[in-house]
Amino acid sequence: MRPSNLNEAPEQLIELSIAIQQIAAPTGDEAQRAAWVADALRRFGYTVESDALHNVYACAQGATRAPALVVSAHTDTVFPAGTDLAIRRDARHRRIFGPGLGDNSLGVASLLWLAETIQAAPPLPADIWFVANVGEEGNGDLRGMRAAIDRLTAGGVTSGAPEAGNAAVGAAIVIEGMGLSRVVHQALASRRYRIHVTAPGGHSWSDFGAASAVHMLAQLAADLTYLRPPKDPRTTFNIGVIEGGTSVNTIAQSATLELDLRSEQPATLDAIVQEVMEIIARYQSTRWQQAGVSVTSTVIGDRPGGAIADDHPLVQAAIRSLQAVRVKPQLSMRISSTDANIPLSRGIPAVCIGVTEGGNAHRTDEWIATPPIAEGQRHLLALTTWAAEWLGEAHLSTS
Repeated sequence: MRPSNLNEAPEQLIELSIAIQQIAAPTGDEAQRAAWVADALRRFGYTVESDALHNVYACAQGATRAPALVVSAHTDTVFPAGTDLAIRRDARHRRIFGPGLGDNSLGVASLLWLAETIQAAPPLPADIWFVANVGEEGNGDLRGMRAAIDRLTAGGVTSGAPEAGNAAVGAAIVIEGMGLSRVVHQALASRRYRIHVTAPGGHSWSDFGAASAVHMLAQLAADLTYLRPPKDPRTTFNIGVIEGGTSVNTIAQSATLELDLRSEQPATLDAIVQEVMEIIARYQSTRWQQAGVSVTSTVIGDRPGGAIADDHPLVQAAIRSLQAVRVKPQLSMRISSTDANIPLSRGIPAVCIGVTEGGNAHRTDEWIATPPIAEGQRHLLALTTWAAEWLGEAHLSTS
């Protein structure tokens, strides 16, 4: 790519996105895509490090010792290995279809484009850590970003010059391929549980009357559907997976469901969690234990909440950046569950932004719109530059 020419870069960025999209990267199996990203960063002249999770790190050293800016994009997708990754182009509507293309191959490609652009320019005041992280989707539970922020705030990465790797992270920008008009700066808290039931089971005819794990789980699930979470703050629940049983004529010995709970307010999330625990407790009574029934719950996801205010300088800069490229910000779309949850939960200013518009995320007919990509690139570059300068100015004013 020739990043200095933004008029030519969009088509090249699209092709880069497709190249990334063609490398399968289900959550938990991102190693091949991570290696490809690491090789690209090395070609741009970066010293690159990876961690045990397959997060990839590269640093553009700043001109001062200001707290660092982290710019990240997640490498994983929701699609399992073996998914048909064929691309379809719709020239009439100027769209490209492909599983994981917008979420998040375009985001990863934009991270690489930005890294090359920054590398070719004079140093900005603050170090910029480019992080291609794993584990954003589903039960990945943001583990890649957790590890990245842990590592960077501890000064545990040494890429770049020997003195690179500030102990402080001053801000973070998280890149998603879609959602160009959004500036997400409030972290949607969530808790996820796996509820597992075991029972004696047996033959559907000869052992009729024996406790069934499927029957018990169905009753428990029905109780969960009577939850009435508040509309304000918005709070939701969803039973996304139910598994169990052996055959149609077997009384099941084991059954499991997975439950997702979310709320705009951590205290309200805690309240609905308590309601769920009370429902589970009904099936852990002596009565059910005597029938040979065991019910357990395990936390499989815990995404922390956090936020910066609407008038925070980073939020306002992102809004101005969108307006400068003639994109109208969707100010009502400021809360979501993204990798920005982690820095926000730790008091680090962070926003999540998109590169283009698209649709059908997490579906095999996922698509991105090609015309807005140029605006998305300018937005990303402008906000990154501003954030690095802002951190540098703040550092000079306090040193």
